[in-house]
Amino acid sequence: MYGNLSGGGDVSADDPPLSSDQRRSLRRDLASVAARTRELLPGDFVVGSELRTSATGLEATIAVQPPVGSVVSAGYAPTEDDDVSIDDEEREDLAMGLAASAALQVKQAYPDEGSPAAQ
Repeated sequence: MYGNLSGGGDVSADDPPLSSDQRRSLRRDLASVAARTRELLPGDFVVGSELRTSATGLEATIAVQPPVGSVVSAGYAPTEDDDVSIDDEEREDLAMGLAASAALQVKQAYPDEGSPAAQ
């Protein structure tokens, strides 16, 4: 579902397009994940989301650019035509996973020097 891999079921170009209500709902859910991720991270991290249709179908992405290190992103593809929303538990899981991965990128960018200040 996340960790630089797209999740959900296979979305093919033959699938019917989403209605405007479904797109609005999915955009709202993506914005919610991005906002929750921002809450979990300091202000130096840039968080964004995108919903687009490609040749392979619908692609929803949430990404975090840490102040140092690589971009961390999560892809999401709805599994059912009727319900494309991301439930509360999945949104929290995505946000926490992205925040943890982005924080790890920063930690790995700095060499381990001496002993920790606190234990």
